[in-house]
Amino acid sequence: MKLWLRPILSAGAVFAALIIVSIAFASTPGNDVRLSNDFPGGGYVSAYTLATGNPYTDATLTECSRSRGRQNEPSVAVDPRNTNVIIGSSNDYCAVYNDGSDANGAPIPSGPIWLGYYRSENGGASFQSSLVPGYPGDTSPYAALAHIRTASSGDPVIAWDNHGRVFMGSESSDDPEGTKKTYGDVWVGRYDNPGGEGGNTLNDGKRYLGTETVAKGASAPNLLGKFHDKTAIEADRTGGACDGYVYFAWARFTGNRGDVSVYLVRSTDHGATWSNPMNLTPNVHDLQFPDISVTGNGHVYVTFRENAAQGNQPDAVMSVKSTDCGQTFTAPTLVTTFLPNDAQDVSAAGGVARDCGDFADACQSGYTFFRRDTQVRSTADQSDKSHEWIYMVYDATKPGTEVSTGTTYGTLGSGNGSQAGTYFLRYDGAANTHTTPKLIDNQSTGHQVFPDISADGGVLHALWWDSRNDPCYSATRPIGNCADRTTVPSLDVYAAMSTNTGNTWNSTTRVSDVTSNPNFEQFDARAVPFAGDYLWVSSVGSFSYGTWTDWRNTVSGTDLREASNEDNDAADVHQCRTLLADGTITGDTCPRDGGLDQDIYGDYTP
Repeated sequence: MKLWLRPILSAGAVFAALIIVSIAFASTPGNDVRLSNDFPGGGYVSAYTLATGNPYTDATLTECSRSRGRQNEPSVAVDPRNTNVIIGSSNDYCAVYNDGSDANGAPIPSGPIWLGYYRSENGGASFQSSLVPGYPGDTSPYAALAHIRTASSGDPVIAWDNHGRVFMGSESSDDPEGTKKTYGDVWVGRYDNPGGEGGNTLNDGKRYLGTETVAKGASAPNLLGKFHDKTAIEADRTGGACDGYVYFAWARFTGNRGDVSVYLVRSTDHGATWSNPMNLTPNVHDLQFPDISVTGNGHVYVTFRENAAQGNQPDAVMSVKSTDCGQTFTAPTLVTTFLPNDAQDVSAAGGVARDCGDFADACQSGYTFFRRDTQVRSTADQSDKSHEWIYMVYDATKPGTEVSTGTTYGTLGSGNGSQAGTYFLRYDGAANTHTTPKLIDNQSTGHQVFPDISADGGVLHALWWDSRNDPCYSATRPIGNCADRTTVPSLDVYAAMSTNTGNTWNSTTRVSDVTSNPNFEQFDARAVPFAGDYLWVSSVGSFSYGTWTDWRNTVSGTDLREASNEDNDAADVHQCRTLLADGTITGDTCPRDGGLDQDIYGDYTP
């Protein structure tokens, strides 16, 4: 999800030198490509204009065309009918400052966070940036087709069917009337080819047909009602009895009791209507990161992470299965256990912290780092009619790398650190057996986090964030943190390919051209970093495209609220604040000058 609702939209600041760090390591051929073109000379275009050619714009799109704002949690999907067509998305904050300025000239951060719609028709060489219709301020002819009631959205997920349709799912929150209600709904938008299934495939997924709310959350403030999070989507492309069916899943949180279940809906009419939500995990608790796979025979699997938080539950990869096109599912099956790698600390106030920064977000260790937890991603090769195999990846602790950190920071509880590696296993759903989990690329240096996997035509593609090029790497410290508590550029994207169903992996390659710093404090009033919760890779046969969150364009700076830049962590971003005569400090008067420039980039992967 987007960075919760701890004033992600608060005032902040900006100015300093552009951080572009070139690392002399080989990367994939060609340049990284920016999907979120929210800068002058780039620009956002209405989805209505993209589809029809008819001109339309509004204040939101105008703001998005100049904002140099934040984007994270990318998703991407390659059209199975034409690999020239690629759709991407993200949590897009480009319109956040579209609400005028306060008395001190600081733009007011109360605009929407929405799903980006990034479209390429040249195989990912470039993208046109847009937003999924229905955002606040959208008055285009498409707006009325969005049957939603929320003002912000996040956790974008994308799936194609085999007929030119693309589906975009989201969790959503916030009351358009500006109250403290956090609805917590989930919805799915759908697009098709304006020429129909027989139309030019270059137009696949271009015409917006509408958005349907598939489950409603409760309207209690501060996420204390029924709140939906961590979405997943997949479509049946098998050509079988359930071809074209769409499945959408999410984790449902209930108040602050820690009760989390995985729910699923399905559509048998291409996203026009949806079934009632089904609880897949009524007797299991504390779950997260659902993912959906459809095998070549049309069976549906939902995998998820179980957290060791209640009773005797271990940290584990779990799975449920449907053999009737998603009408019913088996009870959860434990696939494998693992040692988690969950970054955590002790806040300055004494509670558990998943991320650390300045002010109220400071931690006792003094480090600055983004939140991350072990997560599970899965997929199936729908072209494989001979097996019922699910391919899974997860980022867990490498046994034997455990070490005392000497601080309150840890990945196995406070004070206990370890190295994170990306593991792979192949699960046979028909036999309920799996291969031994193995590291895809076992390195002695660096953490491997936020993995994803795609499979099609007998070829597997895996992608992850990797800190092997972090000059301050240590299992005792967060990614990109040095012993003196400064932060440095530390993350790259790496990818690998397997042509033998995961028995071996080859072509391991650095995908990103630039190593960037994920710990810039761009959230919660410029106090804490946030990198989102996942990366994404999508493939058709040997063609594969990956996307990630990137900070190469972030402008660093100083924070006037810190006496003499007291923490000296090199994580402050450019911001323009003024000390007033009464001793107060203004909000950021230049949030569009690059301090918030967090972007989505993509490139071909092995």
